[in-house]
Amino acid sequence: MQNTEKVLSTATNVATETGNTVLGSLTGFFNSIQEGAGQYGLKIVGGIVALIIGLWIVKMIMKAIKKTFDKSKVDHTLKPFLVTLVSFLLKVLLFISVAGIVGIPTATFAALLAAVGLAIGGAFNGSLGHMAAGVMLLVFRPFKVGDLIETGGKLGFVKEISVFVTILETFQNKTEIIPNGAITAGTITNLTTIGNLRVDMPFGIQYGTDIEKAKKIVMDVMQRDNKVMQDPAPRVAVNNLGPNGVELLALPYSTCDDYWDVYWDTRQRIVEALGEARYDAPLPQRIVTMKS
Repeated sequence: MQNTEKVLSTATNVATETGNTVLGSLTGFFNSIQEGAGQYGLKIVGGIVALIIGLWIVKMIMKAIKKTFDKSKVDHTLKPFLVTLVSFLLKVLLFISVAGIVGIPTATFAALLAAVGLAIGGAFNGSLGHMAAGVMLLVFRPFKVGDLIETGGKLGFVKEISVFVTILETFQNKTEIIPNGAITAGTITNLTTIGNLRVDMPFGIQYGTDIEKAKKIVMDVMQRDNKVMQDPAPRVAVNNLGPNGVELLALPYSTCDDYWDVYWDTRQRIVEALGEARYDAPLPQRIVTMKS
């Protein structure tokens, strides 16, 4: 009986000691969690609050910058790029500041940003090339917003130059979105640089007809046309002596906006005026000689 009591007493003591040990471990664990939550919880909450307030401040700053750009004489070509660049830099500074509030070392955060930047750079190698090309277009400025350009077989007015793409609006009201890398890799023809365009219009008359009279008829048409510029003055010249007739060339100048109106409408008026003056189009001719 005594042995049984001793065993029970020993078991009770072991169970008590084990319970105390487990309870102590759990207490220590929960105390550690509580200390960690107390230490880092306030920092995390403070970081979230700082992030929300910071984003609101960045938004207000960007609105002020946009208004300043609208009132200033900053080129319309540079405005979208500058706004995007300033917004990106402000947000990067904000995230670095929030990381410092939370307790992340700024050196570690900078290294993390560098690693992420390298990873993104490898994944978007082509896009970064287009961005570099966009920076080149904005720095060297071969064209600006509103210019009429031809590049990559596309002809249209420049509506926007962004970091990655350039947007053209064609005469057919099509919107062409062209990667900047494709533009800098090819030929760029800026038709707006000088301010006017020459519209070459070849037409023919038969041999034996009055060339000077035909030239005068064409000149009268161009001088009466309000879409044809008079400075530089239009001109009519003999362009070629073809196998079937004399080829003349009308050389009117127009603004970029009126180019197609002159190309189509003025050409039609020239054809109608020559027809009314009985100038027939040259027809294929063949001289046949008979041997006796």
